[in-house]
Formats: sequence, structure tokens, C-alpha cells
Amino acid sequence: MARFQVLIALAITLLAVIAFADDVVVLTPENFDDEVGQDRYALVEFFAPWCGHCQRLAPDYERLASSFKNTETVLIAKVDCTEFEDLCTKYDVTGYPTIHWFPKGSLQSKKYEGKKTAEDLADFVNAEADTNVKLAFVPSHVVVLTSETFDEVVLDETKDVLVEFYAPWYGVKKIPTVKFFSKENKEGELYEGEREIDDVIEFVNEKCGTSRDSEGQLTSEAGVIESLEELVKEFGTAENDEKKKILTKIEDEVSKLTGRAAGYGKVYVKAAKSIIKKGAIYTKNEIERIDDMLEKSISPEKADEFIIKKNILSTFSS
Repeated sequence: MARFQVLIALAITLLAVIAFADDVVVLTPENFDDEVGQDRYALVEFFAPWCGHCQRLAPDYERLASSFKNTETVLIAKVDCTEFEDLCTKYDVTGYPTIHWFPKGSLQSKKYEGKKTAEDLADFVNAEADTNVKLAFVPSHVVVLTSETFDEVVLDETKDVLVEFYAPWYGVKKIPTVKFFSKENKEGELYEGEREIDDVIEFVNEKCGTSRDSEGQLTSEAGVIESLEELVKEFGTAENDEKKKILTKIEDEVSKLTGRAAGYGKVYVKAAKSIIKKGAIYTKNEIERIDDMLEKSISPEKADEFIIKKNILSTFSS
């Protein structure tokens, strides 16, 4: 089956590292005293989601948190000052991002004054906490664009491209700016949604006709064809002779499909024929077989193929 076709690119710097997105502890007024000032050190970033400097720091800060997540004596955390203004005021936060260091057993902090890179932050934490943690490896599939490569990548009519700009370039005046360049529209469409990863992925999935989650895996909707939903329901409740008639209707609908959907349609037809031949137990057995295969070491392409087949089979068993 076709892999994720959208190319994620970036002008000047990297997007937030998705793989590390859950390792920074989110602090609120309700949990702050329980997390900070206990029997571990704490590095806390006070930030605002709209702040460009905060967004540029995000990949490094997530990488830092991922690196220290198994270190029991160190907490890497953050506070959203647009939600918890009083908490930020308490710590004299007047600009973003502001980073404070809290010793063990204390709610009295000192402001971090060093460079805001993963390397410098890690050196600071290691020195203060007497640890020796190495920074986690950062896997990245982001293409860094330059003036020499921009047109070749972004204007390629065989690719959908999402670009984040961190400099006033290509008609961009407000930074950071995210634009989507579809195969059909190389003028670019401004992304005006929320900057949370799930919101961006929802936008990309909608524009590209894909079904991926924040880890790049196919969702349970991948491969499922809405126009076949009612026929599959009828098929599921029909007797075997009637199933054959409904199979013909499914084949007729599938013949109208184009592109990627046409390939998914063939899986529907094959599944229906197997159910007629082997009975309803086929669906259960095949899904179990697929689950076993997904537990093994297989290529991403093969995993996609199995997940799509499982999703389609699940529509016959629901």
C-alpha cells in the first residue's frame, strides 16, 4: 500500500520532535507543589504557545526531557503562562521562555541564564544535579530547506509539502508561519490552526487523504471506504446466498473507485469472497493472524499493508 506521501519540510530550523512530545511534565497550579520542591531537582520552562522563541526551543526542550526521563533525581517540566498566569507571576516571569531551576526540597528557584539549546541545558542540569546524562538521539525526517533547494522541493508537483518558516522569506512576514503546498496549489495555503501536533496532523491528513497519528502509524480509519459502509453492514447480516448478491454490489461500487481507494476496494472484495467461502470465523482468524504478524519485525510498508487489511476486515465483523 502507498506510504505517507506528504513531505514535511522546514525553512531554517526543525519542527518539534514528535517522538519526544510526551516526556516534558506539564505543570498546573494543582500539581505544581506535588512535582516541584520534592526529592528531586526540577528544571521548569515558563512559556506561551504563541511565542516564537518558545516554539524554537521546543525540539531541544523535548529532547532534554527525553534524555532525563529515566533519571529519578531530575524533573524536566513546563508551565503554560497563557493558562496559568498567576503561577507565572509568582515566579516573576515577564518574558518567554523563562527557565527556572529548583533545588531538591525547595520552591525557591533561580533563573537559568545560559543558552537555550539542548546541549547547554543538559550541561547545566548535569552540573547542578551531579548527573552524567547523555542527550538522546534525535531521529528526524524533516528536510531543512535553503534558498538553493526550496523550489526543487516545494514546487515539485508530485509532492504535497508542509513548510514551517522561521524567517521572513517567500512572502512570509509573520514568523513562525506554516504553509501547505499541495500538488495542485504551489502558491501555498496558510495553516491557521492550533500548533499542537495532533491539530497539525489532522490538517495534513485532511489535505493529503492520509490517516496517520502523531507517531506516523496508520489509524483505525486507514483503508476504510465510507461508500461501502452500508453494503458491508448488509453483507454481515445476510444469509450466504444473499451475501453473493451483495458481493456483486460491492464489486460494482469498487469498480467506480480510483487511485488509492481502488486498491483498498480490492481488499474489500477479497475479504467478502473469503467470508462466503470460509464463513464468518475467517474474519476473526485473519485479524488474529495479522496481530501476530504486527508483533514481529517487519518493514513499515508491510506493517501498513497489514493494518489496512485489519481495518477493512474489522468493518465486516462490527
